[in-house]
Amino acid sequence: MNVQEQESFREFVAARSPALLRTAVLLSGGDRHAGEDLLQNALVRAAGRWQRIDEPEAYVRRILYRQQVSRWRLKWPRRELAVAEPPERAASGDGTSAAELRIVMRGALAKLTARQRTVLVLRYFEDLPEAEVAAVLGCSVGTVRSTTHRSLARLRTLAPELARLDAPAGHRACGSPDFSPVEA
Repeated sequence: MNVQEQESFREFVAARSPALLRTAVLLSGGDRHAGEDLLQNALVRAAGRWQRIDEPEAYVRRILYRQQVSRWRLKWPRRELAVAEPPERAASGDGTSAAELRIVMRGALAKLTARQRTVLVLRYFEDLPEAEVAAVLGCSVGTVRSTTHRSLARLRTLAPELARLDAPAGHRACGSPDFSPVEA
């Protein structure tokens, strides 16, 4: 990699890392450290082919998705189980502040399988159509649809308070078909 390509890569990493990290953390079930590892591995792979990449962000995102798919296909996945629960909170107002909703959502997402979480991240956080999600994951559109349906149903079971709430301005409700599990 020549000096100009190195500088281009550094600029890309500086500009796009926060958005890429959010996606990586979501794909990793809310585990920031695992998300950082996922992103770092993707950037290392991209750096090796930097001079041949036409669309760097799309390329790095595809690496993220494929690495995550590889992780959940492992026969013996390396999973860490978070056991600490948030402390009891005093009832205040309706008890549904944005921070509380994010905590509930993060906990519910962490309880989904890696495949379910990946499908939801691709569909609703990345806003990819079903056909593109199917292409990224190497499965049929019908599999994406059924996995999305089962994943949303499981989210509603794990966090019923999300389904009962009216979504804040700019967000969709968990009970609606276009529910977005995270803030953009």
